[in-house]
Amino acid sequence: MNNTPASSLARYRRWVLWALVAVLVVGLVAWAMQPRPIEVEVGRVSTGRFEQVIEEDGHLRVKHRYLIAAPTLAELTRPVLKVGDAVRAGDVVATLVPVAPQMIDARTREVLRQRVGSADAARLAASAQVRRLETALAQSDLEAERATRLARENFISVSALDQALLAQRAARQALEAGRAELRVAEFAQAEARAALARAEPGAAARADGLWVLRSPVDGRVVKLHLDSAAPVTAGQPLLVIGDTDAVEAVIDVLSGEVQQIAPGAPVSLSLAASAPAIAGQVARVEPVAFTKVSALGIEEQRVNVIVDLPPGTPGVGDGFRVDARITVSARDGVLLVPSAALVRDGTAWRVFVVEDGRARARAVTLQARHADAAWVADGLREGESVLLYPGTTVRDGQAVRVRE
Repeated sequence: MNNTPASSLARYRRWVLWALVAVLVVGLVAWAMQPRPIEVEVGRVSTGRFEQVIEEDGHLRVKHRYLIAAPTLAELTRPVLKVGDAVRAGDVVATLVPVAPQMIDARTREVLRQRVGSADAARLAASAQVRRLETALAQSDLEAERATRLARENFISVSALDQALLAQRAARQALEAGRAELRVAEFAQAEARAALARAEPGAAARADGLWVLRSPVDGRVVKLHLDSAAPVTAGQPLLVIGDTDAVEAVIDVLSGEVQQIAPGAPVSLSLAASAPAIAGQVARVEPVAFTKVSALGIEEQRVNVIVDLPPGTPGVGDGFRVDARITVSARDGVLLVPSAALVRDGTAWRVFVVEDGRARARAVTLQARHADAAWVADGLREGESVLLYPGTTVRDGQAVRVRE
């Protein structure tokens, strides 16, 4: 076996090369198996104002609504007003005409005509009777005057004078009764003629005496129950008038949360995602709850919270949907952490703080929280970075890399 120095050197070089290759392979394996930093999002711990809010949706409504209804059975003419039209107090908002009379057959019409003839004859008879009584009164007046003159000259007795005066009084009373009977006959004649007029053909076309309904206040038409001519019954709604400059919001809140809301609490209302918020305040909390089925099909007891809006708020209208944030409590100068950083740890809470490229679990004490932020009593310092939405893959000491 050749064991020259040259061959020994070659073997030594081969062993060194294999050793280097082995070290390189081991290093590559160790590098590949080493945990890589997880890309994460972070938020900042800050000091600011914490507000405990209740977020619900609701709708707007006009504060003062005035319902105009038909006072009696009638025919509504075609309305000229549309929803949104402005009206002044006293303006005509609806016109009604009397209903057409019922159809009457020829026999009934003839009976009504005969009744008119009978009423005319009764009036003529009563008129003739009045004229006869007037003549009798004139005669009794002459006899009473003659008897008075003769009694003054002692040509007749006192009893004869008394009889003449009593006859004069009786004639006057008979004339008054006759005139009353004449008025009765005249009223009966008018009633009979009116009944016949409603039975004559074309009576509906000759109907008059229109009823006009006027607006009680200045405002706008917010609802039109009928937009065409139609028969209406007594009490039937026709239109609603309201002042669209005076609008309030109605927010339905769970009955379990409504105890936190007090009159005067500030409210932020939003009509749309891009629209500016409208500031309001709670006017009152209704004392009666109602049942409402949620989107998940669960029956909930809810209570209406009425919110006042500033007068003349632009861009609002009756029935508009709004998102409301009702502030039930507020505190300034407290330590705030994003709610997305909180992780439940049994009955307590913890967050992951980024320190030197690693996530460090830290227990925190919460005072209150809402969907956006939590009020932390201790466990964090202002300016620290915390992981957002850490999930279940992050462990204490986990290497992390902040997402740019």
